Amino acid sequence: MLWKLQDMESGRWVVFFDISKSDKRQALLETYKANRPPTPEAFKQQMPYLRELSGYMGLQVIERVGVEADDMIAALSRQLSGHGERVTIVSSDKDFGQCLGGNVDQLVPPPTANPALGWRRFDEATFREKYGVEARQTVDYLSLVGDVSDNVPGIAGVGPKTAAKWLSEWGSLEGIFSHIDALNPERFRALLKEQRALLDTNRQLITFEAISPADLPELQEFSPQPNALLRVLEELKMDSLIKAAKGRYPQDKPAVSEQLELF
Repeated sequence: MLWKLQDMESGRWVVFFDISKSDKRQALLETYKANRPPTPEAFKQQMPYLRELSGYMGLQVIERVGVEADDMIAALSRQLSGHGERVTIVSSDKDFGQCLGGNVDQLVPPPTANPALGWRRFDEATFREKYGVEARQTVDYLSLVGDVSDNVPGIAGVGPKTAAKWLSEWGSLEGIFSHIDALNPERFRALLKEQRALLDTNRQLITFEAISPADLPELQEFSPQPNALLRVLEELKMDSLIKAAKGRYPQDKPAVSEQLELF
């Protein structure tokens, strides 16, 4: 998949790994991401190899304890786009809608259930077409409907169409509460008032954490390391990938340092 992406897109490449949950979000909601099953032992054993292979392919690898990868991706995207650079976020997560706009778009992998759908590129227009809300309304939208992947509960009975209708009419959660007595269906008027605290918590959980520029990792250029890459692939006996790597990377180049710095 990474080779396919490199063929599709040009530019610098950075891979972010999660090594822990967000300390801030865990304090806000004890059950944050608690719906996820324990990480399988076999997958844990694969993680060091995934880090190595990513680095040897010429991708910068970044990870931070107590800071989620998504927060770093969002912060770096905004910083780079603010400097005029074009940024593409490769992820299927809906909450990256809050980053879209200007020089930032999102490339969504083919869904496992429907691979024929192929890769899809989201900008503000395509996000609006799919979800019925503006990208800038992502946080309020997900606060209302919830985010199952992170175990963030929405308002019972509020689905995507209802949330999109309210945000289309009143723009934001604040706008909805300003017109709460005109809200339809009428049964949600009292419910939203009762659940105001839940919505406030949801907004904090879904909004990407602010990270100061001084705390962001410095992006560097890395070159592929064919010899080191082949060594790992041979250790894992990945014959088809060994063949592909030999065809992809010239073998007559001198070996370069195999050291990979992790952030």
